[in-house]
Amino acid sequence: MPEDVNQNLGPEEEELISDRRYHRTFIASVLAVSIVAIIPLLIMTGTTYRQYRTVFDAEMTRPMVRFTTNGKQSLESFLSEHISALTMVIRERSFEELQENRTLERVLMNLKQAFGGFIDLGVIDEDGIQLSYVGPYELEGVNYEESIWFHEVIMRGVHVSDVFMGHRNFPHFVIAIRHDLGAGHQFVLRATIDTDVLNRLVQSLVIQPHGDAFIINRDSILQTPSQFNGDILERSLLPGLPHSTQTELVELEAQNGESLIVACAPIERSSFRLVLLRPSSALPTDWLNLRRELGIFLVISIILILGVIIGGSVWMIRRMQEADRLRALCYHKMEYTNKMESLGRMSAGVAHEINNPLSIITEKAGLMKDLLQLSDKMPPREKLVELVNSVIKSADRCGGITHRLLGFAKHMQVKHENVDLDLLLREVLGFLEKEAEYRSIYVDFQFPELQPTVSSDRGQLQQVFLNILNNAFAAVDDGGHIVIGVTHDGANMVAVSIADDGIGVPEENLARIFDPFFTTKKGAGTGLGLSITYGIIEKLGGNITVESTVGEGTCFTVTLPKGHTVD
Repeated sequence: MPEDVNQNLGPEEEELISDRRYHRTFIASVLAVSIVAIIPLLIMTGTTYRQYRTVFDAEMTRPMVRFTTNGKQSLESFLSEHISALTMVIRERSFEELQENRTLERVLMNLKQAFGGFIDLGVIDEDGIQLSYVGPYELEGVNYEESIWFHEVIMRGVHVSDVFMGHRNFPHFVIAIRHDLGAGHQFVLRATIDTDVLNRLVQSLVIQPHGDAFIINRDSILQTPSQFNGDILERSLLPGLPHSTQTELVELEAQNGESLIVACAPIERSSFRLVLLRPSSALPTDWLNLRRELGIFLVISIILILGVIIGGSVWMIRRMQEADRLRALCYHKMEYTNKMESLGRMSAGVAHEINNPLSIITEKAGLMKDLLQLSDKMPPREKLVELVNSVIKSADRCGGITHRLLGFAKHMQVKHENVDLDLLLREVLGFLEKEAEYRSIYVDFQFPELQPTVSSDRGQLQQVFLNILNNAFAAVDDGGHIVIGVTHDGANMVAVSIADDGIGVPEENLARIFDPFFTTKKGAGTGLGLSITYGIIEKLGGNITVESTVGEGTCFTVTLPKGHTVD
């Protein structure tokens, strides 16, 4: 960009291309584009995360349900086999045979070899007395009449007890079968089952180091040991396990606040419930790797997006700044060109106005020469002083005209100063007074007694009012009437109105009257005067409005801020 692009630009133009304005534009563009670009990325990444999390949860919970269901089936099969074995013994052996310890011992040995898990066998009469017993303890003759399991088997026919300590003083559970002998008599075949069998079955279901598996009864008492929830015959620490007839998966919160995934399944023909659990935080390595990769992808994508957005915004702002500088310079030159166009239209009147004092100067100088040449005596002093004063006055008049003209024509740096609107408007009208005199156009000034003063740029206000007055002179016929008025508009504003009784502007053209290159002067105008006027007034912090009626005239009103008085 050329070094002199911003030469001859005033404070208003410099404000237009100031860094503060572009800084705000840069921040707004970066934020807007970042939101549009990054929010969909966040939504996509979040959706992907949830979908993968759902898949991984399914992959983690499905094995738990499957293992729990398989464990449930294994335990039910184990109990069914042992119950069926005892039922077969009762049907194949008579009550008398089972009362013989030797026979009972052979039966126990066969059961151990065929099914495993049996510790002892006992035959109990209907009064709860153990008539015969084979096993590692001396329990023959023990009375079980008060035992819960004995009442259950007498009432139901088959009973699988909870794990308890009993006379053996170690954890075990029993399977008891009732057999009716007829005539209201009955006996019970009772077998003690080793809980180690249950423990091995349950521990084989633990699928990961952080998982746990155990059996509880209806009262949430542990029937097998648990790695994290207590020892056998202690109350489970898990709250609110579901009571259901099928395998169920739930999410619970442990007492330490940890979230747990729990699968629970009831074991038929017993009060047992199989429980498998794992912490929700015990995620597989694949999921942790995927989550890390998603996070890295999101961070890298955001960095790349922000880099592209910031780089693009910087490039765009620089191009915008260059374009605005060129536009401001072009506009500045257009203002000056418009001023020169106005001066061109006024040149004939100005030349005529200068010719008059020049003629007076020539006449008075010739007269002084004649007085000096035609007489040997010195002319009267009073006469010479009068002639010299006339020459000086005419010369001052020419100087004032040329100074006013040159001051209006040259490039002037924008500078705020105290401007007397009465003096300014009369000065601008001075450029057009010869045309007004020649065309018999009457200009009426309507100023308040207290003359308003504004703090603004004198040169630009000259151009504004000259443009409006040129339009007014072009609109009126010879002998027309123009009224220039100044009023106070509130405490901080001054309104200058320029009204003519010319041809007026059609209503459909009023909305476009300040558009660049719009003109109603066919072949006689560029359409830039009012557009430039509008831009200057806006730049000076004011406002311009127009009212017009076809055949009656047009009134332009320029409202200017008074500003602060310049010392």
